[in-house]
Amino acid sequence: MKKMLVAYFSATGVTAAAAKNLAEAAGADLYEIRPKVPYTHDDLNWQNKRSRSSVEMSDRSSRPALADQKADIASYDVIFLGFPMWWYIAPTIVNTFLESYDFFGKTIVLFATSGGSGLGDTAKYLKPSVAPSTNLIEGKVLNGRPSVDALKEWVASLPL
Repeated sequence: MKKMLVAYFSATGVTAAAAKNLAEAAGADLYEIRPKVPYTHDDLNWQNKRSRSSVEMSDRSSRPALADQKADIASYDVIFLGFPMWWYIAPTIVNTFLESYDFFGKTIVLFATSGGSGLGDTAKYLKPSVAPSTNLIEGKVLNGRPSVDALKEWVASLPL
């Protein structure tokens, strides 16, 4: 049986709730990706072009620092990687996370929460941040608090 981890970044708690249900459904461990400097309400104001999130997302090379690098990635075969959608892609802190660990030979399944968009070009923008041998699976958007049973069905349907 493959050992699984649900690693997630959540700015407001929505993605955290989805990640916790997914971890239960998959029988996976849980790891929160936390920024070194937590995001404030003002930092997340996407309508303010000078807010922290707007500045980071306008510069694709931005790599916000992580609070820690304690995820034991080497112990896992499959990593479910979750985040809120920002500007139709993953927040750049997700790239920081991917570039901070060795995912050689691992399977990463993306999942996201969103106010209205799908995964868009997320996989395309994350792929350069992982080893070429990493199996990156697009996954899905988990909106509306999917049940543990529904998530079990989704996990069982994945080519893991």
